Amino acid sequence: MPPPLTPPPPARWADTPPAVFPPLLGLMGLGLGWRVAAERLGAPEGIGELILGAGAALLGFCAVAWLSKPLRRPAVVIDEMRALPGRTGLAAMTGAVMLLAAALAPLAPSLAAGVLGLGLAAHLLVIVLVAVVLLGGPAEGRVVTPAFHLIFAGPILATIAAVPLGYEAPALAVFWLTVAVATAIWATSAVQLVRRIPPAPLRPLLAIHLAPASVFAITATQLGLHGVATGFAVLALGLLLALLASARWITQAGFSALWGAFTFPISAAATAFLGLGGVPGAAWLGGALLVAGTLAVPAIAFKVLQAWAKGTLAAKTNAARV
Repeated sequence: MPPPLTPPPPARWADTPPAVFPPLLGLMGLGLGWRVAAERLGAPEGIGELILGAGAALLGFCAVAWLSKPLRRPAVVIDEMRALPGRTGLAAMTGAVMLLAAALAPLAPSLAAGVLGLGLAAHLLVIVLVAVVLLGGPAEGRVVTPAFHLIFAGPILATIAAVPLGYEAPALAVFWLTVAVATAIWATSAVQLVRRIPPAPLRPLLAIHLAPASVFAITATQLGLHGVATGFAVLALGLLLALLASARWITQAGFSALWGAFTFPISAAATAFLGLGGVPGAAWLGGALLVAGTLAVPAIAFKVLQAWAKGTLAAKTNAARV
């Protein structure tokens, strides 16, 4: 009798979940924040470089793991876009590439420009694909969520590298365009929050509202728009206080991969306050947030990556499989 047939082992990285990328975006932002802290508060320069190096290595590994899926079956990209964690994770991946460009800008400007172009082009593709999937899907799938900031206002992350690289005019255009997009998302989300309380598992996504206000403050500071930067910093402070006051309610469902949504907003807020000139106490507030982020962001990243290693993350976030 022939031996019984056994199914072939699953392909390596066949279900790599995009949910691994939001905390990596947070790590890259944290490293950039420590760079600003070195300039403004005299913090050790090595901390930021260490975090950026570790974040870049993890980003490279996770990106290779995920890209192995569309290399086997290109249509898997559309499948990823159908799930909220999938499209949010892919937007975080391209955003992290743009922050990698910012990390490289003072070290290798030509390489940074190439990485920036790659990250921005990939992010624009994500925007197009998400729009196609949402418009072609059921009406309930088109409900605005805080993750829309990361997707549709995500190009603002390119400005963090673009300004130091000398692309100030394009950065200014992207700045005002994304301000308009984010304002529409904030307004729509505020109306939705009044009308309907989000379910507990999705509440961590509310933290994403803090991210665009913080990044707008960072970019406005880079562009010399100090009054505008202060205005967005005040908005970021208000959102931060609201999130802190609601922390128990937001985290009611317990830890999940969506806690990655806490990581990049706190990194961005810390950097925004650290770079805010002429406002007494802003740098020290940024420093306190940076310390808090240094405790929280790597811990969240570790737990998310640990869930991936254990094989539970893909199923819990509806990751597509090849």
